Amino acid sequence: MPIPDYQTLMLPLLKIAAEGETRIPELEERICNDFGLSEAEREALLPSGRQKVIHNRLHWSKFYLTRAGLMDVPSRGRFVASPAGRELLARNPPRIDIPLLETYPAFREFYRSTREGAGENGAGAEVAPPPVTATVTPEEQVEAAYAALQAALRQDLLARILQNPPAFFERVIVTLLVAMGYGGSHRDAAQQLGRSGDGGVDGVINEDRLGLDRVYVQAKRYAPGNAVGRPEVQGFVGSLVGLGATKGVFVTTSAFSTQARDFVRHLTQRVILIDGQQLADLMIEHNVGVRLTRAVEFKRLDEDFFTDEE
Repeated sequence: MPIPDYQTLMLPLLKIAAEGETRIPELEERICNDFGLSEAEREALLPSGRQKVIHNRLHWSKFYLTRAGLMDVPSRGRFVASPAGRELLARNPPRIDIPLLETYPAFREFYRSTREGAGENGAGAEVAPPPVTATVTPEEQVEAAYAALQAALRQDLLARILQNPPAFFERVIVTLLVAMGYGGSHRDAAQQLGRSGDGGVDGVINEDRLGLDRVYVQAKRYAPGNAVGRPEVQGFVGSLVGLGATKGVFVTTSAFSTQARDFVRHLTQRVILIDGQQLADLMIEHNVGVRLTRAVEFKRLDEDFFTDEE
């Protein structure tokens, strides 16, 4: 069955808390068993990959029940049903949800104040509650919105790269590698990249600032749907062999074929394939071509970065 939403979890959570003081990790397996969740559902993560969905929803259920005065928190992380919570259970409610919690003055005041605070300035409130009909937690809503914005930003970044001249793509790679800690200064990296002269290598960059090791780079600016195949990657690897190199990075704005990816898995050389999606993710992570916007750290396209001056 689907993972129960945080409101559906409120009643069983309160019932367990009425049995005695407990913690979320202590009751999580019991809840999962009661709802017949599969192993995949039990281990499902939020989009950020930092927390399990069921764990997150249990915490929000507990948070709201506590705000309504239905749970007491004797120590950090531990909770137990309060007298008000036990009284509610004695009435045998079929379900506990936001409308029911709003019958409690403490929760009604909290819920109204946080909604008004979020509406005024989008910040400053302790929690921005979801609509009553929501089945996901506020954190899940934020992460879903964040994921959607990141996906749109990735598409914008790749589109802008394709709109600019090929030389611009080389500058993007230089800027990104320097931002990731390779090549020393931007000037040093620019001098290295694009000077190899080898047919299968576009440039070479120092792996560290002392130049103790080098990474050879190949960059292909292909349109979406035009994947880099095994022959191109094999040619790059052949050039590495001819140069006596052991490390290479092949970057493209499109994708790599399955055959190309399979080819590099068992090579003597260490060859990393970076496709368009990974390239955009790295640019976002290292603030290349994007700029920070708003306190919640969403990022948007940096228009100035994509203005070619040449």
